[in-house]
Amino acid sequence: QVQLVESGGGLVQAGGSLRLSCSASGRTFSISAMGWFRQAPGREREFVASIYLSGANKYYADSVKGRFTISRDNAKNTMYLQMNSLKPEDTAVYYCNRVTWGVNVALDAWGQGTLVTVSS
Repeated sequence: QVQLVESGGGLVQAGGSLRLSCSASGRTFSISAMGWFRQAPGREREFVASIYLSGANKYYADSVKGRFTISRDNAKNTMYLQMNSLKPEDTAVYYCNRVTWGVNVALDAWGQGTLVTVSS
């Protein structure tokens, strides 16, 4: 089990940028594929992006492709999500989790998430 803490959310105007961080405890971070998910008000949680062990392989949801960049620093047990050209529809609570690579199914309990609000 990995404990995850998300941070970096906030209020930003449309077109702006934010960088989210996901700090993980435990020794399994560097041997785990990781992913970002989000849940908008009144909607189900959805997949955003995932990154394989070394960071060489990445996968994005179509809705964020070209605007968001996922990365990781295994030495710091931290994963990032750089979000550019933000849109109001990106407003959501963002969560990180370990994932099964290729399926992008979350493996651990969810953390508290970090709220991103994009104003128009």
